[in-house]
Amino acid sequence: MKDISISGTGPTDELLQMVVFQLGGEEFGVEIMKVQEIIRMPEITQIPQSPDYVEGVINLRGRIIVVIDLDKRFNLVSKELDEHSRIIVVEIGDNVVGMIVDSVNEVLRIPASNIDPAPELVMSNVSKDYITGVGKLDDRLLILLDLARVLNKKEVEDIASLA
Repeated sequence: MKDISISGTGPTDELLQMVVFQLGGEEFGVEIMKVQEIIRMPEITQIPQSPDYVEGVINLRGRIIVVIDLDKRFNLVSKELDEHSRIIVVEIGDNVVGMIVDSVNEVLRIPASNIDPAPELVMSNVSKDYITGVGKLDDRLLILLDLARVLNKKEVEDIASLA
């Protein structure tokens, strides 16, 4: 995972630090401050009768964390888990949740001026409700997610009861 900066247009341009990851063949970013840690795929214990996007639970240093599969949550074509698959551990409200992604590419700093609001007709298969904007990086577009909105309050409560 590399750490790069993309230069902005102005000297006072605020830089946002983003964790960039792959999901369903697309590149996504999330603010690094929302990420507690990124871990390799551990053994996941399945939970009977849980929503289809809930993979199960893991024990992370004595803490039981529910793990969801973002491919399934966003109705993307799921890829087989491999050595590149990662779990991004995030805090949503008072709960800590693990989110499976295809791979984590890099951490980068992007100027706020390079981020546009999500267009009305988003080219991604991911609902506009979860997207905070689109980052422009030379020849790349980075879909910026708001992980706190990936699950609604009731879903977070339901998932927390599984742990």
